[in-house]
Amino acid sequence: RRKFLGTCVAISGTAGLVPVAAWAEAAPRLYDRARLVDIRGAPLKARAVVAETNYVFHYPFVGTPCFLLNLGRPVAAAATLRREDGTTYAWDGGVGPARAIVAFSAICAHKLAYPTRDVSFIRYQPQRSATSAAQVIHCCAEHSVYDPASGGRVLAGPAPQPLAAILLEYDAATDELAALGTVGAEQFDAFFTQYEFKLALDYGQGKARRPVGASAVVRELAGTLAGARVLLVLDYRPQYDSRWLRDAGVRVLALAPLPAADI
Repeated sequence: RRKFLGTCVAISGTAGLVPVAAWAEAAPRLYDRARLVDIRGAPLKARAVVAETNYVFHYPFVGTPCFLLNLGRPVAAAATLRREDGTTYAWDGGVGPARAIVAFSAICAHKLAYPTRDVSFIRYQPQRSATSAAQVIHCCAEHSVYDPASGGRVLAGPAPQPLAAILLEYDAATDELAALGTVGAEQFDAFFTQYEFKLALDYGQGKARRPVGASAVVRELAGTLAGARVLLVLDYRPQYDSRWLRDAGVRVLALAPLPAADI
């Protein structure tokens, strides 16, 4: 099901082929191409992607969420990024009419927090907050902060490596977007293992690992903690640390005991 890069790859809607050497040590990993579509199934137009708004789609698997962001300004390539294992790689920057559109895995590189249907612990943050700067991707679980304008590079917090970037193809003739693969450290296997039970509830047993197919639906992200004031915790997990929830102005109502250190 996975397609691995050969000797060269077409990326980011460019007409030519980019040699692997241009991507430093780690080459991109290609998956089946998925056209980005809106909630009605129509091809998503790049000009319809509102600047500094959180959008989410799933790729390359049914259960793996990704951010689609229009940063509102041209985004240049990041020549050198480094994975936790020390391997370097490069990122080709933004696509679209203004080269402002980027995409990243929405699975935090620290403890795998991710956007769910109900609430998101990780999001793009256009405004400065008490815990991070503006125009960053911020995971409020333990305050890992990433720069989407430089390939998802870690700016602050405990994350050991950048977010994996999603390779986008842009067709200037149709103004349409497609996902082609990833570059950087994927965490899909660890993600599926850690959230096996929840993903089975959300998608059905084993279905979260299925490829997305020929299209991926893009939706505006709802349910971020920025708008929440009360979180009901049915089953305590480390990402529900009430210390950072208090930072976000959220009150925790727990139906299971919280560790004494977090009360």
